[in-house]
Amino acid sequence: MLTLHKALNFLIRNIAEFFVLLLLVRFYLQAARVSFRHPLAHFVLALTNWIVLPLRRIIPAAGRFDTTSFVLALVCAFLMHILLLLITPWPFILTSPLSLAALLLAAFVELVKMSLYLLFAAIIGQALMSWLSPINPLMPILNALTTPFLRPLRRFIPPIGGIDITPLVVVLLIQLVLNVLIGQLEILILQRVLIAA
Repeated sequence: MLTLHKALNFLIRNIAEFFVLLLLVRFYLQAARVSFRHPLAHFVLALTNWIVLPLRRIIPAAGRFDTTSFVLALVCAFLMHILLLLITPWPFILTSPLSLAALLLAAFVELVKMSLYLLFAAIIGQALMSWLSPINPLMPILNALTTPFLRPLRRFIPPIGGIDITPLVVVLLIQLVLNVLIGQLEILILQRVLIAA
């Protein structure tokens, strides 16, 4: 029984997080005004168009932000947390307003966490490609995604020996937020889900 629970937990979390990541990538690519002609963008569109396009009639875009993708990512994270709770042995009261609010907040924290993972991967990818393959067609996408976070730091942190260390600073900050803040916040929020007496 414990093995089945672990397997279900693994499948639910990984499938849901993969779909959340796809929707967030779509959201951030559009926000950064990245061309969707790149194969990576085509891949993201192919896997998300089936649900994003029909719902776009109901949830319109807010300027350059693809609100539909963001809302769907939030709903997917919310459903993931509900499913994960349903397979636990504890009798949670999911219909309570406090429980629903806690699950919605946990879903939002999940989006923040996934966004930080995406930024982490983009910065690492950009740093590696700048050394190994600076003319790689993926570089403009990575630059568009990382520049808003690196540019402010570059005003205060000059290159050392001709090497830009701002990606390292951002990676350290991301690790700090993920390990110290997000992990504890998720636990505190999910403790607010009411348990049946």
